[in-house]
Amino acid sequence: MEGDRLESPVAIKGIERELICPACKELFTHPLILPCQHNVCHKCVKEILFAFEDSFADGGSESSNQSSPRIRISSSSMDRIDRISRSGRKRNSLTPRSTLFPCPGCQRDIDLGERGINGLFRNFTLETIVERYRQAARAAIAIMCDFCKPPPQESTKSCMDCSASYCNECFKIHHPWGTAKAQHEYVGPTTNFRPKVLMCPEHEMERVNMYCEICRRPVCHLCKLGGCHANHRVTTMSTAYKTLKEKLSKDIEYLISKESQVKAHITQLDLLLKETECNSERAKGEASQSFEKLYHVLEEKKSAALRAIETSKNIRLEKLQMQVEEYQGLLENNGLVGYAQEVLKETDPSCFVQTAKQLHVRIQKATESLKSFRPAAETTFEDFVVDITKQEDILGDLSFQSNGLEIPEINEERSKMYNKALVSWECPGKTDSADIYVLEYHKLNREEENVTWQKVEVCGKSKVVPDLDDDSSYAFRVRGYKGSICSPWSREVIFRTPPAPVFSFVFDDKCGYNSEHLQLNPRRTSVESRAGFPLLLGSERLQVGCYTTLDYIIGDTGIAKGKHFWAFRVEAYSYLVKVGVVPSNKIQKLFHSTHDVTSPRYEQDSGHDSGSEDAFFDSSQPCTLVTLGMKKFFIPTTPAAPKDPASRILPLPSCLGICLDCDRGRVGFYDAGRMKCLYECEVDCSGIMYPAFALMGSAAVHLEEAVTAKYREYHDDI
Repeated sequence: MEGDRLESPVAIKGIERELICPACKELFTHPLILPCQHNVCHKCVKEILFAFEDSFADGGSESSNQSSPRIRISSSSMDRIDRISRSGRKRNSLTPRSTLFPCPGCQRDIDLGERGINGLFRNFTLETIVERYRQAARAAIAIMCDFCKPPPQESTKSCMDCSASYCNECFKIHHPWGTAKAQHEYVGPTTNFRPKVLMCPEHEMERVNMYCEICRRPVCHLCKLGGCHANHRVTTMSTAYKTLKEKLSKDIEYLISKESQVKAHITQLDLLLKETECNSERAKGEASQSFEKLYHVLEEKKSAALRAIETSKNIRLEKLQMQVEEYQGLLENNGLVGYAQEVLKETDPSCFVQTAKQLHVRIQKATESLKSFRPAAETTFEDFVVDITKQEDILGDLSFQSNGLEIPEINEERSKMYNKALVSWECPGKTDSADIYVLEYHKLNREEENVTWQKVEVCGKSKVVPDLDDDSSYAFRVRGYKGSICSPWSREVIFRTPPAPVFSFVFDDKCGYNSEHLQLNPRRTSVESRAGFPLLLGSERLQVGCYTTLDYIIGDTGIAKGKHFWAFRVEAYSYLVKVGVVPSNKIQKLFHSTHDVTSPRYEQDSGHDSGSEDAFFDSSQPCTLVTLGMKKFFIPTTPAAPKDPASRILPLPSCLGICLDCDRGRVGFYDAGRMKCLYECEVDCSGIMYPAFALMGSAAVHLEEAVTAKYREYHDDI
């Protein structure tokens, strides 16, 4: 019986890489299974979350990430820090808080849900395998009895119920026959004690008995009845166990049956390794010869340039030296002056005239040169400055180019510029001819003469670029690399960033929300108004007037100060949508107004003039809104607006944006695709401002999602 319960030895040679934690790079200790199916030590998960909370508390400072030197937090994990730490925000409703965890295995941000680390399962199977590996690695080190008096004896068995190890004598003492402890399960000596029943981390008193095929994790019956897995497809634990074990067994059997094929591939790979070494050495030699030719050309150019400078220097020095000697001759008793002084001593007129005439000409020239002094040669060598700007660019692009690599093209429709830049590209042939891509970008600045490109390597065909300046234009280009061979650069594409930091919020489902007319999606990022039976009832008095009201909804987060920008999309079929901002002191008036879009022009007994009605409507509104609908953008009627109604109607952009500047008291409405301002007006920002939306008839509004790293990309459903 004891022999049956003892663990059988396993072949664990060569599996070390599967037992290493991706965070600490050591053997797993109490590994936890993440939603992305990667395993991380319990201690490492806590350290990463603590470091993340420190970064969250410090506003994302660099110093906050130094508390744990063995872990790294990705930049995409700072998105929720940006949302909370941004100044001037207040919430008017509570929303569930989820924990974002940067997985060190897949480098994605994983949502751990509201329970965070407490909602993760401990991987007991992996923990058992790690323990077997440790025991095999330290076979000479015995596990000692936990109950012996010093000196302790070597243990012979471990009790899984007591979570302790015993020698034979101590085991008999603590597990006497005829007691409940005699029924305890015992195994060979081990330090890995696992529970006999796996309990649900969300419902601690319930054992897991089902398997969620959507989330790929065990669940209990309470999770299925009313928990987060209520609408998920589940199966019994026995069925999941049988299915997964059959699939894993078949896959393992297939790999084992292909052992000869695997060995053949290994032999072929060994030959390829040697061939690669030889070919690389040959390529190195050819590359060295090419660069040697460039060195020779540069050396020749360098020698020629230095010779030209040296020759010019000698000529200039000779001219300047002659000029120095000439001026030295103008000194008293020296040179020309001394000679002239001796000539003046001549008393014979005929001899004096014969010599003095030529001397006088020389004296006159010296006098004129003295009055207008000019050096005989230039001292600067500006004509000999070598301009290597173009050559630097050419050498910077020097690589192993090949016509076989396709030139990638940046897809402007799939690219996105919001809180970060999402740049996507594709190849004309729709094939992955390149192994890696290099994306370069720079800020457009007219003052800078020399452009400095920032470079980033990308394994896929898209890249999220953070930390761009607001209200700026950036140029992007990309090229592909296959080994050392690269393609030419793609066409440069220019994107413009939002005029202000992006403001994150969701629709408020509490304050004034009309659930009968409006429908929110689960994440509260989309709202839809349906023209159904309630709208017909509201339009019952259509023959005597139009009293159909708008259904308002606001954002769950307010703005107290600063400049902020948010974007959204309006469905093309939308009949009437109004968007803008509303101050907190007018929210109640907004939702309790019974004549939101009532116009006396529709009353048959009204004698009001249409123009006066519009003026009254604009001045009486509790919030600043613009009208959208029927694929049009309507510029509000103001004294500064064009008088021609047709010029106030613009095509509706695919994505709209609103920029609120509380400090200046201005609100602008933008074409978010081009970041172009369509309309701007003054707004009273004395209170806390909230994004406001109004819908009537069939209409839908979708908030633009922030650009962040993708997570929860799961595959291989059972």
